[in-house]
Amino acid sequence: MAKAKKQGDNKPAVKVRFLNVLLVLLGADLILLFAPNIGILNSVFYIGVAVGWSALVIGIGLLVLGFKNLYQKK
Repeated sequence: MAKAKKQGDNKPAVKVRFLNVLLVLLGADLILLFAPNIGILNSVFYIGVAVGWSALVIGIGLLVLGFKNLYQKK
């Protein structure tokens, strides 16, 4: 007798876009390094307030762009 197919394996296959992963990593690095008053580089070196806030805004924007189309259906 033939075995019945399992009903639990109905997940759609997804593909992760490599460029979006790089955008997420770059955005997270900018936030961790340059965030005003808590960033890693701000705790060691003096980095201006304008550079810190602009890097924070750019990092958040890169995170949003990276997570927007991260997964694609195959």
